[in-house]
This record gives sequence, C-alpha cells and structure tokens, in this order.
Amino acid sequence: MRNLMPSRDSRTAYMYLAPALLIMAVITFYPLIFQVYISFTDFTSANIQPDSPPAAWVATQNYERILQGRLGLPNFDFVRIVLFNLWWALSNVVVHVILGVGIAILLNTRGLRFKGIYRALFILPVVIPPIIVATVWQHMFDRDNGAINEALKLVGILFKVPPESFNIYWLQQVQDPIPFLPLPLAYFALLAANTWLGWPLNSVVATGALQSIPRELYEAAEMDGAGPLQKFRNVTYIFLRPAMIPYAIYGFVITFNLFYLTYFMTGGGPFGRTELLVTQAYTLVYSYQLYGVAAAFGVFMFFILLAITVFFNRLTKATASYTD
Repeated sequence: MRNLMPSRDSRTAYMYLAPALLIMAVITFYPLIFQVYISFTDFTSANIQPDSPPAAWVATQNYERILQGRLGLPNFDFVRIVLFNLWWALSNVVVHVILGVGIAILLNTRGLRFKGIYRALFILPVVIPPIIVATVWQHMFDRDNGAINEALKLVGILFKVPPESFNIYWLQQVQDPIPFLPLPLAYFALLAANTWLGWPLNSVVATGALQSIPRELYEAAEMDGAGPLQKFRNVTYIFLRPAMIPYAIYGFVITFNLFYLTYFMTGGGPFGRTELLVTQAYTLVYSYQLYGVAAAFGVFMFFILLAITVFFNRLTKATASYTD
C-alpha cells in the first residue's frame, strides 16, 4: 500500500511555512471572508458591539442597491464611478510609464555627469507622506493664491493677458475644459499631482532593467547599421518589457485604489465626478455607517481588479521573459 504520509522533509517545510500561513490567515484571509459575509447582511455600526444582535441576512440586496443607485447618496452613479475609476487608473499608468521610461533612458546616457544625484532627487516624492502631498497640491491649485494660477499670471504678462483670466477653479469648475471629453478640470489637476508622485518609481524600475542590458547588444546593433529607434525597438524594449509590464499592472491596481489624492484634494467633486470606488466606500462607512453596502463595494472592486489583471496579464504576457 502506498504511503500517503508526508515525508520528513515535507513536514519540516510545512513547519517553516506554518507561522507565515497563520499570520496571513489572521490579517488577510479572515478579513476577506468576513467582508464577503457582511456584504450579504445589513451590517451597521449597531452590530459592532459584542453583545449586539447579529446583522440580518439580506442576500444580494446590497449589490442590487449599488447597481440600481438606490443608496440615497448625492450624485451617485455606480456605472459612472466605475468608468471614471478605470480611466483614471489607465491614464495615470500610461503617463507614468512613458515619462518614467523616458527619464530613465535619458539618465542612462553614457557620459552623463551626476547620475547618482539625479536618481536620488527624483525618488523624493515617494518618501513624502501622502497627506502632505495631497495638501500641498490642493493649495497649489487654489483659485486665489495657488502657485499654479500665480505662475500662469506671470506667463500671461509676457503675452499681455489680463491676470484675472487665470483665476481658475481647478478643483471646483463644473464646465468641462475640453468639450468633447466628459472630464472635469479637477481630473487634470489630480492627474498632474499623481504624475509628479508616480513617475519616479517607474523610472527606478526602468533604470534597473536598462542597466541589465549587455552593452555588446547595442554595439552589435550599431555594427548592423541600426539607428536609435531600431536599437530601442529591438534591444531596449525587449529587456524593458519583463520589468515594466508587471509593474504597470501593479501601478494600475495601486492607482485604482488611490484614496488620499481624490479624497483630500477634491472630495470627489465637482458633483461626484472625480469620485472613486474606494472613496465612495469610505463615505458609506464613516458618513452613513452602511458597512454591508461598503463591503459589497469592496467585493465589486476585487472582481473588477481581478478581471483586469488576468486580462492584461494574458494580453501582454506580463510574466513572460525576454527570451519567450
């Protein structure tokens, strides 16, 4: 009879894995399971106390209320929030990757002096606390005394444009700046702030990938008569892809759930047009104490991100190496 007992080596391996699995069970798996459970209940703040009655089972009512917009929230439109959330994450990632890779290639130029200083400087946005970043950019986009409007006024002086033309409501303007794009001006202000914050890490990842490229490949390409564009396409891009595509997917997930910029800079305005799923879920919890509905929001977010991650992983072959 075949021995089904694990070997001694297997038991030793399981013993080493047990503490990590136990910690993950407590801080990851249990909260996830509990969140899914309360998304099918009318769980509120009254059910938090130990001696309180259990929340009533409501089946899929929370999900139906979200999809049908029956939450009693001002300016709530679930489909609009999802579409804006997807566009917000995608547009940010595209800008971050292009800018990060471009700067990394520039700083990887042979003979450029002070490379170490430049690379140390552009990582500074990452180490600043998020609340400070959001607060500073909010004041920079202030209508009356913000640095952005003041800089535009200085430029306007050169072209004889009246200063009052640059009293711009960056974060509250209702009219769309581009008529054929249904995006408020606050979106572009958020995009600028998050670009300043997001491109450095993309540049760090791209720099690491660039430094792994053997110099002999560029020399061989030059001997074959390849120009700068051909060397980028046939050498640089091939080595950048395995590093940048997985990081771009990771950046999409992080930006999709980026809470503090939207919450502290615009509060979801104007009229909820920059609201994200994560900020809406936060409002449901802390302003309305609708824990069950917020948990259903979290489940929606999980499956949206799971589907997008799987789709882009297969489409771009994010886990493939440069030899595949």
